[in-house]
Amino acid sequence: MTKLKEKINEALSSVLPITCIVFLLSITITPMPIGTILLFVLGAVLLVVGMGFFSLGADMSMMPMGDGIGNALVSSKKKLVMFLVTFAIGFIVTIAEPDLTVLAHQVPGIPDQILIWTVACGVGLFLMFSWIRITFGVDLKYMLIFFYIVVFILAFFSMDSFMAVAFDSGGVTTGPITVPFIMALGIGMAHMRNSHAEEDSFGLVALGSIGPILAVLLLGILYHPKGASYTPFQMVHVETTKDVAKTFLAEMPRYVREVSKALFPILCFFFFFQMITRYFKKKSVIKILVGTLYTYMGLILFLCGVNVGFMPAGYFIGSELAALSYNWVLVPVGMVIGFYIVKAEPAVHVLNRQVEEVSSGAISSKGMLYSLSVGVGISLGIAMLRVLTGISIMYFLIPGYFTALLLSFFVPKVFTGIAFDSGGVASGPMTATFLLPLAMGACESLGGDVMMDAFGIVAMVAMTPLVTIQILGLMMRRKKRAVSSAQEEDGILAFEEVSDE
Repeated sequence: MTKLKEKINEALSSVLPITCIVFLLSITITPMPIGTILLFVLGAVLLVVGMGFFSLGADMSMMPMGDGIGNALVSSKKKLVMFLVTFAIGFIVTIAEPDLTVLAHQVPGIPDQILIWTVACGVGLFLMFSWIRITFGVDLKYMLIFFYIVVFILAFFSMDSFMAVAFDSGGVTTGPITVPFIMALGIGMAHMRNSHAEEDSFGLVALGSIGPILAVLLLGILYHPKGASYTPFQMVHVETTKDVAKTFLAEMPRYVREVSKALFPILCFFFFFQMITRYFKKKSVIKILVGTLYTYMGLILFLCGVNVGFMPAGYFIGSELAALSYNWVLVPVGMVIGFYIVKAEPAVHVLNRQVEEVSSGAISSKGMLYSLSVGVGISLGIAMLRVLTGISIMYFLIPGYFTALLLSFFVPKVFTGIAFDSGGVASGPMTATFLLPLAMGACESLGGDVMMDAFGIVAMVAMTPLVTIQILGLMMRRKKRAVSSAQEEDGILAFEEVSDE
């Protein structure tokens, strides 16, 4: 119970800033209907409680499960089995990711299951590449350079409307279920190379994010959907507190089903793995099952809160800001929202804790969170600029990824893995259910092309942390060198004093 209270307090401190910003906007430049603000407030409450349960559950179940499976795969030394199991893990956890279902519903012209299965195959395939990287000691930056060159080549042959969706799919697949499991899997697999365990612990999410982009770009080239049209967002109208409660109660069963479908394949895989290997002791199995229950409850509350409460608020704020005579305010407001909203992403806290643990405290979670916030703030400013001007997303993605890949030659290797993992982690359910509707509302209000201008916001959120986290690594390296240089000078002076004596 004490740990749960700690997690809920941590969630409250993360969600409170964005809640205050929305409330401030609702009483100033974007007056909000009482029903919409009540939905948002209740959604925020569910969000806080849900994040608390989820964080505790991820620590108890997803992390030990992924770490144990990774260790067992390495110790088996059967490469074919490791390949197949790694692909299966990537495929299963991706299908289980609720964010992917949200995106699939919003992409016109392609059946949801075709898009979901395509993306899942991409993640599974690139998790296999991650295993190859760890096994043969391939430098992550060279794999990233090669595959992003392939991505941008394919982007030129894909449909324009598919480019933004493809890059968005790379962000949404690394959500609250995928990240804890895959990151823990990476730590377990990295144990095979003890001398590089810290570096190899990161990068699975980074490579796993590329697979969906390539898969959806290929789908756009081969599938050629006909009659694709965007369906406008439908605002929920509620007038009384009773209507608000009814809305949440009516939607709750939907998220119970979605989370059940998400966790069931993972549990089945875990039981199958345990039956064959007997890796976990009875006490550990019980702890994992209890943790899975916490994860289940937390995700239901979290997803219900963000989808029912945050989505209408995001759409309304976006449409109202765009309708102002001084609609340029979208850019600074978007930057402030982006800076604070990333703290409410559940997977961000998982990554921060893992970075602090793996680096033995050398990389602080506070520094990580601040760098992520700056990156997402910049990305939201650029996304709102795109909505206002209609500038192609490629004018930002190409120089952004080029800068990120160039920085990888000047920062410690571990920071490259952390940075590219951070991009996928930052673009979670809060981005899909609040920031994307914010951009969609603004775009519709301005009469723009939603598929071209609003979509792509997830891709922007996933791209900018690659730069800001590596800049953090660059600053830490320079600081370390400065300290070492000062210590050397002190040593020389001390030696000279002793010699003089």
